[in-house]
Formats: sequence, structure tokens, C-alpha cells
Amino acid sequence: MSQSPETITRKGGCACGSVTYAVVGKPLFSIYCHCTQCQRADGAAFVASMHYTDSAYSWTYTAENEPDVELLDGMVLYRCKKCRSCAATQFPGNKNWALRATQLERDENGKIINWEGVKPTSHIFYNTRVVDVADDLPKWEGHAGRSTRLD
Repeated sequence: MSQSPETITRKGGCACGSVTYAVVGKPLFSIYCHCTQCQRADGAAFVASMHYTDSAYSWTYTAENEPDVELLDGMVLYRCKKCRSCAATQFPGNKNWALRATQLERDENGKIINWEGVKPTSHIFYNTRVVDVADDLPKWEGHAGRSTRLD
């Protein structure tokens, strides 16, 4: 019998594995973010991000590998001290976590496990993109459903 999307535990972590996390259930939402903060934080054109509540999320790390906390343009970044990967992001004013889809556990073929349950459903802050993306997902000027849709 397959597991319900609400009870699936997904695991992920930084590039070197010193900081890991687990989340339970479906994300609140999953997006491709093209905002300048995500571009700067990850050095990428855009970030595949899953957002979870504080209660669904848990960290695992040793005392010497506790993530460094950095502030960047209103976001709180948690970076691994060894590999400097951004393990998670939190936004002041709420207790939700943004996790990078690229850091999720993968199968023997390199595919993200249970991808269908976490794959992004839209692009946000598409007006600050550095690359055009030719897919059928909605593209928003700002936050999905709270800004102008660009396509």
C-alpha cells in the first residue's frame, strides 16, 4: 500500500551531508523562484523551492556543524559551515521554511524521490529572471495569485 502524500517523510540536506533535514507531508506550495534574493543566496538563475510549516520540519546536525545564520535582504539563510550550501531559508514574520528541491533525497537513478508530490506549480518573481523558461507553468510578476500573471 502506498503512503498518503500527507504522511510522506522527505529527507534532504546540504551538499556535504553535514546538515540534514526531514519534512513530513505535502508542502504548503512549491515554486520556481526568480527573485534577486534567491539568485544571490544560491548563485543560480532560479531556485526550486518547497515551503513547509515549522511543525513539519526538523533539523539534524552535530554541535560543530550547526548551520551558520545569515541575513540577506530580509531572509534568514541557514548555511552549512563546511560546504556553505544553503540548507534552508526562513522569512521573518512567519515560521515557514523554504527548502531547496535540489537537496532532496534521490533514488539510484538520481531522480528526486516522490517528485510528483513536491514539484513546483508556478514561477514567481519572473520579471527579475535572468533566463527565460519555456514551460506551461504560470509565471507571476511577484507572488503567485497576489500579483500580475505574466503569461
